[in-house]
This record gives sequence, structure tokens and C-alpha cells, in this order.
Amino acid sequence: PMNLIVLALDSFRQDHVSCYHQGNAPFEGVAPCQTPHLDAFARQSVAFHNVYPEALPTIPIRMQWMTGQRTLPYRPWEPLSAHDVTVAQILRREGYVCGLVSDTYHYRAPGMNYHQHFHSYTWVRGQEYDPYESAPTRRNIDDYVNGNFPEPWRNRIAQFLANTDDLTREEERFPAQVVRQAVRWLEKNRDHGKVFLWVDSFDPHEPWDPPEAWDTYGDPNYSGKRLIMPMGGMADDWASAEEQRRIQSLYAGEAAFVDHCLEPFFAALERLGYLEDSIVLVMGDHGHPLGDHGKFLKGADRMYNELLKVPFLLHLPGGRGSGEERQALIQFHDVLPTLLDFMGLGNNASSMHGNSFRSVIEGADEDLHEAVITGYHQGIDRCIRDRRWSFIHRPEGETDELYDLQADPRERTNLVDEHPEEAQRLASHFGSYFYRFVPRHIKGIQGRYELASGATE
Repeated sequence: PMNLIVLALDSFRQDHVSCYHQGNAPFEGVAPCQTPHLDAFARQSVAFHNVYPEALPTIPIRMQWMTGQRTLPYRPWEPLSAHDVTVAQILRREGYVCGLVSDTYHYRAPGMNYHQHFHSYTWVRGQEYDPYESAPTRRNIDDYVNGNFPEPWRNRIAQFLANTDDLTREEERFPAQVVRQAVRWLEKNRDHGKVFLWVDSFDPHEPWDPPEAWDTYGDPNYSGKRLIMPMGGMADDWASAEEQRRIQSLYAGEAAFVDHCLEPFFAALERLGYLEDSIVLVMGDHGHPLGDHGKFLKGADRMYNELLKVPFLLHLPGGRGSGEERQALIQFHDVLPTLLDFMGLGNNASSMHGNSFRSVIEGADEDLHEAVITGYHQGIDRCIRDRRWSFIHRPEGETDELYDLQADPRERTNLVDEHPEEAQRLASHFGSYFYRFVPRHIKGIQGRYELASGATE
């Protein structure tokens, strides 16, 4: 039997993993992020460059991963239904012992049920705006905001500060706690014949407050506010260029710290022999806009590489294919059918929307899809892309966009007028079923992401 170990890293940009960015810094004045432990794991794995979320954000992506089904056309942020069949349910029936370790607090929010069918689940509390501490923070909120932050944003940041007031040592920080619990589970359950562990690290999700030893990516002479939590909207409206670079450096430090915390996890996989008899998948759910196109935070209108490109590293038992790379177009609802295929359980996947890309892993240079589509179920904007071109369909009254991803990976030059045939070709792959038509005057999801409590979901 083949074990399965999945590590999800929330909001980890592909261009902040060293083996992907090859020393190229995304932002002037911010050093390129260093991730030596993810790099070492990549050398033992097959690295994918074009695995995309089928719909965003956090919870719809987990539904894609755990069920192998699409969500963009018809599933918003919601619990699993009574009829959804998950990876834990399938593997439990096949005799696997199933564990979940996570600090992604949306899993355990009232009414959510993504932990069902796991034999054990361990929650690490206190991330982001988790209602964990009711006592006020002991720190001064004014050290973490500038004069443009309104009361709702100050309150959210105050909740995070209250949650983390006592986390003074590195080993108390969230990714370290998650790894410690995951290693404990791997050790205690090693004697089971079949094991499945899902580890879900909320970091490097915002707010970004890396320990001092990892806060080394920005200007050492910066003396302004420590803006750990950016706002939505146009960044120039609420932060100076210097403050924006500071926020970018905090994200890089957070990502590097997460990589540091993963060292005991990867060491345990080797020490306990899991690398010899397990599939180990390490992946991000999405990236994070850091002012690349004028805005911070995720949002339905930010359909660019900084949001859509993720690290995706697949280690096969014994390290087959180590160090190889794949450019094939794949989407998240293809992940579960592929894992089941490798585990000899592919006959469970026939009702899933996704398809196995096992042949790609084993060396076939082929795209699983001619084009992929992504967006927010409740948003209007849609991104359709292949290996070369990215077409962004905008709401009525706004200009559509087309980018040559090979010549212009930062997506600066809109070529929709120069190459309308490419935009039309990409758009033709997906009919109106995949779109949502809403009058422009209805603010909808974007308004909530910019202004309300849903801003960082």
C-alpha cells in the first residue's frame, strides 16, 4: 500500500520559492525570498509550473482538492454538502487511518465540516481573525497601522495582535506549531499499514509578522509603521511607496520563516521512511497580490500570476522523477483523481470532474487541458489561459486584457487589441455556464473584499 501525505501552504506565491524564481526578485528594494528546505524537497520531487486553482479562494479550493470536483460555476464559499465525497471518506473506506493538522481556522469555523471522515483532527488556534482571545491586545495598535486605516481594519488587526501577544518564541509561532503536531502524528501512526495525513498551514497568509531573525528582506533603515495587514483598494490611496515596499518585505520574511519551520517536517519524512512508501504533495492554494498591479490582498479583479501561480511539488515513493519539471496545464480538481490513480484507487474517480495527470508525471509532455479557467464564483472577472497567453474577461464597460506570459510574465502590456484572435480563441473554450452576469452597479463580492470582513478570505 502507498501512503499519502499532503502539505498545503496558504497564500504562497510561486515566485517566492527559490527553485521557481531562480534569484529574480519580484520587487525593487526587496530581496528575493530564500526557501532552502522547499528547494531541497523540490530536488527530490517533480516540480510543476502551471497547476491552477479552478476557483478561489480558500474554501472553494479545499473543495476542489478534497473532492476532485469543479466549484467555479456553482459552488461558493460553503460547507461540504451531505452528498460530497471526500478524499478522507474514500481512503477511510479503503482502510487508511486519516489525520488532519491545521491552523486554517476556516476549517473549524461554526458550520464548516471539512474535517469530517478524518479519524483525528488537530486545530492550532489563533490565526488571523480567529475569535480566540477576547482580552484586548497588550500592544499598541498604532504601531501597526497608519492614519488611513479605518476602525474595522484596526479592529481586525487588534484581534490578530491579541491572538499572538504570547507567541514570543519562534517555536510558538503558527507554522512551527503545525509542523510539530504533524511530526507527532507521523511518528505515532507510522505502524498503521495505510496512513493519510493532510497538513494545512495557514501561513504565509496575512497578517505578516515574521520573527526578527526572518525580517531581513527590506530596507534596514525603514522607520515607519509595521504594516502587517494591508488593505484593499488602490494601495497608493492608503500607503506610501516606502510603506508598500515594507509590506512586501514582511511577506517575503513570512514565506522564508514558513520554509524554515518546514525543516523538521521534511526531516521526519526521511527519518521515518515515509519518502520510500508515500506520495508526498506540497502545494500552495493561491498566491497573493502585493501591489503588483496596484492592489494588495486577493480579489476577484486580480487575475494575474501573483495570485494564480503556486508551487506544486510531487514526491513519488523512492523519489522517482526527482528534480524533473513539468509545464503541463493542470487544475486543482485534477489533483485527487491523480493521487487515487497512483494509489491504485483510480476507479473511485470516474464521477469526478478532474482527470488524472499520471502520464504527465511519468514523462508525457502534454497538457491535460487546452486551456484553464479560474475566478471567484461570486465575482464577474474570469481568467482563461494556456501556457503562453492569459485572457482576462472583465465586466461590461471595462477593458478586457490579454498577456503574453512568456514575453511578459509580469503582465504589464495588454495585447488584446493587437491579438484579438488569441483572446477569442481562449474565450471560446468556456461557455456562459462558467460566467456570472451581474449589473455593474451591484458591488457584489469585490465590495466585500475591499471594505468588509470578508476582505481576506
